[in-house]
Amino acid sequence: MKALIFTLALTILSTKTYAAKGNFFDELDPRAPDIEKTLLELDQDYVNQTGLSPFLEIDPLEELLPSCYRNSCKIWADIDKNAQRLYLYIDGVLTYTWKTSTGKSGYDTPDMDTHPDGRIYDKYTSTKYPDGDYNGLGNMPYAVFIRGGYAIHGTTRGNWSKLGHPASHGCIRVHPDNGHIFNILVRQNGIRQVWVTIN
Repeated sequence: MKALIFTLALTILSTKTYAAKGNFFDELDPRAPDIEKTLLELDQDYVNQTGLSPFLEIDPLEELLPSCYRNSCKIWADIDKNAQRLYLYIDGVLTYTWKTSTGKSGYDTPDMDTHPDGRIYDKYTSTKYPDGDYNGLGNMPYAVFIRGGYAIHGTTRGNWSKLGHPASHGCIRVHPDNGHIFNILVRQNGIRQVWVTIN
């Protein structure tokens, strides 16, 4: 009985410690003056850990085609800061509605209306920032960058209860499973067929 209680106490303690750990993107301030330097370091870390490029390639032929806009794109992520929701349209049809956390007071997420910028990370574990692993997804789960340091990305367990409320430093936090879906859609369709609106 004592062994069972001890094991249960250890489980609770490790769960609390696990939940308290954050991922790097949860703490990233996209407005920091050295954000570009930080992003370049993250890019290199991503390459070192995964062997993959941190950027999607754009097909030169795709550049010749007219750009899509919002609902004319294959994928449109419409983020409503007042509702704290991401409405995801596929082929013009509302397919998913996800709770988000955009910027809290003092860290407002700016309005945007654009294609993602091409920087994209799958799951990986940074050796420089080792905390916050979620179910083997690593601590940088599924970030799709929109502009500069602003990204749509999965957040850690400790922040799931905050989804639906402003809580970030400016990024758009989603559940990692939803971040995974969005990441795959961006990779499959390319940034020229994806649009992100934040208002």
